[in-house]
Amino acid sequence: MTSAPEVSFEFFPPKTPEMEEKLWDSVRRLAPVRPRFVSVTYGAGGSTRTRTHDIVRRMAEETDLKPAGHITCVAATRTEIDQVLTDYWTAGVKRIVALRGDPTAGIGTKYSPHPGGYAYASDLIAGARNIADFDISVGCYPEVHPEAGSLSAEIDNLKRKFDAGATRAITQFFFYPDVYLRFLDAARAAGIAQPIVPGIMLQSNFKGLKRMAGLCNTSIPSRIADLYDGLDNDPETRDLVTAHVAADLCNRLVEQGVDQLHFYTMNRAGLSLSTCRLLGLKPQAQA
Repeated sequence: MTSAPEVSFEFFPPKTPEMEEKLWDSVRRLAPVRPRFVSVTYGAGGSTRTRTHDIVRRMAEETDLKPAGHITCVAATRTEIDQVLTDYWTAGVKRIVALRGDPTAGIGTKYSPHPGGYAYASDLIAGARNIADFDISVGCYPEVHPEAGSLSAEIDNLKRKFDAGATRAITQFFFYPDVYLRFLDAARAAGIAQPIVPGIMLQSNFKGLKRMAGLCNTSIPSRIADLYDGLDNDPETRDLVTAHVAADLCNRLVEQGVDQLHFYTMNRAGLSLSTCRLLGLKPQAQA
């Protein structure tokens, strides 16, 4: 019998008091699953940076979770980023997710490094390593980043991040197991030995899912699109479909030896818990 995988969860910073209440409710409900770590994103172009930092520090202070703060290169100088990293370490936050980040003008526009800032993720990782011994996660795109142009270029970029000191990579979301497995094979062939953790999307709004997939080159199988057909006004059934689709993908990956999964939770505790249950992961009693 295949053992249940370890999981980690990603949250996004709230924009309203109501969304903040939902976030902390999700954190409380998911903590008993004992995730390997949890991460908190920035908004596009580095927006919500302050809220992200505040949430990560609060998680470190008030919970037993191991929070990782997202750090990007956009819209900040090296001095500003170094100060955030130093503050994190002092506050007990030992994990970060280091990303180049999307252009400040939006996805699809030309990226230009901030004057006086870290130009790319590999530079940011090296800078973080000079400050403290962080656990550093980075991103990668199994279906190739829109700016990379080819799988070999994507792998080369990932290797630069590991050479700079990254601990693990977390993939952009995908729906075909073979997409991940081919990418993993290519990474291993290039000499990358570190963990490459599948990123699993738990977005039950199919219109939103299609929009995100279009921005990051993710292919959605027609069979999955068919499952959501006619459910625009039926969120309850959409959630059931989403948990089924995610758990099916996860189980197929676990059968191939995958032992870590990263859930993009959309701050939806119930959906995340349902998917975990389908994988054999149950909340554990808290001390």
